[in-house]
Amino acid sequence: MPDAMPDERALAFPCHGAWLYGILSLPKASNQASSRGVLIVVGGPQYRAGSHRQFTLLARDLASAGIPAMRFDYRGMGDSEGDLQNFDNVAEDLRAAIDRFFTEVPGLREVVLWGLCDGASAAAMYAPQDARVAGLVLLNPWVRTEEGQARATIKHYYKDRLFDARLWKKIGSGQFDVKGSVRSLCENVGKAFASKPAPDADAAADVTSDAPLPERMQGALTRFGGRVLVVLSGADLTAQEFAGLTSRPGAWQRLLSTPRFTRRQLDKADHTFSRRPWQDQVSDWTRDWLRSW
Repeated sequence: MPDAMPDERALAFPCHGAWLYGILSLPKASNQASSRGVLIVVGGPQYRAGSHRQFTLLARDLASAGIPAMRFDYRGMGDSEGDLQNFDNVAEDLRAAIDRFFTEVPGLREVVLWGLCDGASAAAMYAPQDARVAGLVLLNPWVRTEEGQARATIKHYYKDRLFDARLWKKIGSGQFDVKGSVRSLCENVGKAFASKPAPDADAAADVTSDAPLPERMQGALTRFGGRVLVVLSGADLTAQEFAGLTSRPGAWQRLLSTPRFTRRQLDKADHTFSRRPWQDQVSDWTRDWLRSW
C-alpha cells in the first residue's frame, strides 16, 4: 500500500441531466504517470469509497505506483444526482466518467475498468462498446440465476455446514429446524436441475438484451478483445456461482482458458475482501497485472 498520499481532486460531471461526483487520484509526478488509467466501477448499492474503504485504498495505491485512478458514484448512488440505476443500465454513466477521466489526464491513452460484484458485470457488458477500454479486472462477477445460486449453495454451503460445530451443537440441543432445512435443500436441488443448459455459442454475437445474465456476460466478454483479470473469493457464494458456471465444459470454459484471461483466487476471502491483507493482495495482483502487458 502507498507510503505517501497521492494527489487527489474532486470531480463533478454531467450525465443525462444529472451531476455525477467522483474522486481522481494522480501520481505525485505527472510526468511519470502511466498512459493506462483505472476506472473503479462500484457495485450496488455502494458508493465510491467501497466496503471497508477498499476502492479508496486501491485508487491511492495505484496512483502511488504511477497509475492514475478514478472512482465515482452512478446516478442515484452516493452523492450523485438522478434516479438509481440498475447495474445493466449504467453505460451512459460509465461513458461520462471515462470522458471526464481522459479530459482530466491528457496523457491517458486507454483505461481499465475495475469492478466488484455487479460492478464487475456492468464493466464487462460495457467494455465492447468503447475502444478506449483495454482491460477489465473482475472481482466476484455477478452472474446470478436461480439455477446457478442453487448449485453453488448445494456444493459449498451445505458441505461447509456439515463440518460446522455450531450446527451439531444446535442439533444436539434440539434447536435445529430439521424440517425447514430439508425443505430448503429440496427446493435448491429442484432449482439446480430444473433449468435447461444455456446455448453453447462461442461468438455469442446475437445475444438479446432479455437473455439470461450469464449469456449476456459471455457474449460481452467474447466480443471484448482486451485482457481480463478475474479475482475470486474462496468463501463467497457469488464467486462460487461464477466458478461453477465457468468450470463446466462449454463456451464459458473455453473463453476463460484463452491467453488474454488471468485468474486468481483468495481461498479464505469473503465477498468484499473485508480484511486488510485481502485488500492488499487484490491491490498487488491488480498492479502487477497492469504492469505485465
